[in-house]
Amino acid sequence: MARSPGAELALLLLGGFQSMVDEVHGELASRGHEGVRASHEFALRAIDEGADTATELGRSLSVSKQAAAKVIVALERLGYVEREPDPTDARLKRLHVTARGHDMMAQGAALFTEVRNRWAAQIGAEQLDALEAHLTRLTRNRSARTKDLAAGLDEDLGNAV
Repeated sequence: MARSPGAELALLLLGGFQSMVDEVHGELASRGHEGVRASHEFALRAIDEGADTATELGRSLSVSKQAAAKVIVALERLGYVEREPDPTDARLKRLHVTARGHDMMAQGAALFTEVRNRWAAQIGAEQLDALEAHLTRLTRNRSARTKDLAAGLDEDLGNAV
């Protein structure tokens, strides 16, 4: 059965994203950051921006508190976040990104730039800039849903947290 042009485009876009992510994750693993997933980076950024409890992280990522708690456990296991007692409420544990977590985010950002630069060298910087501009225009109404996409991405790709 032949795929529709729309389905083919969706698969190409997903494949392009997955190609970039796989390349970055492979290089991060070789630099001591094994086990990183796309959703981890989004969660780390949310925590770094103030989502410092499971409830707040869930709200920020548009996932349940239980799903956020699973991500937190994974991030703790990887050494990217730590929990500290809240100074005003002993029942709460506040999350913060560790130096290792900040290192992974910085290296990941630099690696994505390297992948983008290689792609620009392959198809031409103007072509890649045009593609990015078109995608930005086509998805401009979806930008607020980027976190939703990231939160569901691992599940959609068949990965466990």
